[in-house]
Amino acid sequence: MMGPGFSYADAFDRNLGWFTDTEQQSLKAKTVAIAGMGGVGGVHLLTLARLGVAKFKIADLDAFEIANFNRQVGAMMSTLDQPKVEVLARMAHDINPEAEIVQFPGGVTPENLDSFLEGVDLFIDGFDFFVLDIRRKTFARCRELGIAAMTAAPVGMGVAFLLFTRDSMSFEDYFRFEGRSEFRQYLNFLMGLAPSGMHRAYLVDPKRLDIVRRKAPSTMIGVELCAAFTAAQAVKYFLGRGDVKPAPFHYHFDAYLNKFQAGRRPGNNGLLQRLKGDAAERMLRKQLGIGSAELFPSATGR
Repeated sequence: MMGPGFSYADAFDRNLGWFTDTEQQSLKAKTVAIAGMGGVGGVHLLTLARLGVAKFKIADLDAFEIANFNRQVGAMMSTLDQPKVEVLARMAHDINPEAEIVQFPGGVTPENLDSFLEGVDLFIDGFDFFVLDIRRKTFARCRELGIAAMTAAPVGMGVAFLLFTRDSMSFEDYFRFEGRSEFRQYLNFLMGLAPSGMHRAYLVDPKRLDIVRRKAPSTMIGVELCAAFTAAQAVKYFLGRGDVKPAPFHYHFDAYLNKFQAGRRPGNNGLLQRLKGDAAERMLRKQLGIGSAELFPSATGR
């Protein structure tokens, strides 16, 4: 239902100049699916809404809590204990009352995955870092359906970005989860997202990366960079402007270090990356005082 006094043309008039009228209407017609409305996912939604994208499918099964305040745009005292999908849908509708937003309050599951992706032009990954199984299934299904899928990780005070398409290296081939323990899958995911590891230069307390408790340090700086970088790539992808190179091409910008890296990476299939992963796993297990079969022992490559 249209809000009082709302006009799409007036609301997004200042986008014009960077976009033509025709391009703005093209963005309006696109449908974007975003899994996760917490850290990066919520900012993805609001950034794209302000660009004039007007059709979304959003999913999350959680409610806001105090621990979300440092990085999640919907987390406020007024929204504590409220479902994230409802809060973010409300915020997006405050920007564009005409937006079509389909909510999946139970999150993305194998049972609703096809419904979540039906009619979608682009999938954006906003899953929690430690959610791997349904993330893998979603990227695999996007590939089968020919849906472009983007992931942007808020690594420290930077963003690591990857695009996967039907014709690119697959998500699984890049990250190499199959047959690995859950512990190693987390390491592979982090190393695949940020293979240079340049963020480690200013990680002052490495123990805060706690794989056992599934907790990791984060900043709003990284989250907002993720949304901005991803939105820029989405615009280029939707409008056919500029080059958005898919995996194994990799982008990493760190605002704290003022460094940008872009280029082809072999993913975790490369010999050097495999050796680095083996060394990192041995080091972390030694620090944690655990054996190879004591933590996350099962291979969950399914």
